[in-house]
Amino acid sequence: MEIDNKKTLVKLEKASVKKNKKILVKHISLEVKQGEIVTLIGPNGSGKTTTAKMALGINENFEGNVKRYTSQIGYVPQKVMIDWTLPIRVNDFMQLTSKINPEEINEALIFTGVDHLKNKNLNELSGGEFQRVLIARAIAKKPELLVLDEPVQGVDFKGEISLYELIRSISEKTNCGILLISHDLHVVMSATDYVVCLNGHICCSGTPKKVANSDQYRELFGDRASTMLSIYEHNHDHSHSTDGTIKKNN
Repeated sequence: MEIDNKKTLVKLEKASVKKNKKILVKHISLEVKQGEIVTLIGPNGSGKTTTAKMALGINENFEGNVKRYTSQIGYVPQKVMIDWTLPIRVNDFMQLTSKINPEEINEALIFTGVDHLKNKNLNELSGGEFQRVLIARAIAKKPELLVLDEPVQGVDFKGEISLYELIRSISEKTNCGILLISHDLHVVMSATDYVVCLNGHICCSGTPKKVANSDQYRELFGDRASTMLSIYEHNHDHSHSTDGTIKKNN
């Protein structure tokens, strides 16, 4: 029998949130451990961000139990409020909300493949480049738990593949646990260990293959979505650049 010695980073047990007497999510139970990627999927309004905020401790107005076993948490929100008319350089943006030293900034930007953009203004970046900068800022302090809310929004399909490979690489190389939120039903499945399908409650959960083949998943997204859902087995004999271009490894 295999013993799981991975540290639990956050655990939700029958957690529910109400707002103005309306139940947003009900009886959510999930766990994120070191080195694991847990993905929340579901349609808009299904409670994905609400669940993530419970895990982060941002939303304290809940019933049930939420236990965090680490204070080292990185977060990429779904929306970042920025005045795009201001000339904010990547290097300055990295330090806006927390003190990150130059060495940590360089290391994080190199890891995410955008160190060459350090002195560029944010409004000069592509969607994929900006998402990489956001991820770099979130991992700069070497978190044990990383929460990513829709990290591929505004990115084309090739860029999505590239970003999901980066997320998998972060998990493998840093051993941090990742809670990933997405409405993407294709490539995201390849970059995850465990899937939780939400629609106000947990419809189904398990490995990507199990969820893709479940009746509850088909009911929520339709038969076509299930067949389109590529359980994307990736051979790592190549890598993707920041724009999604495939490069053959030597």
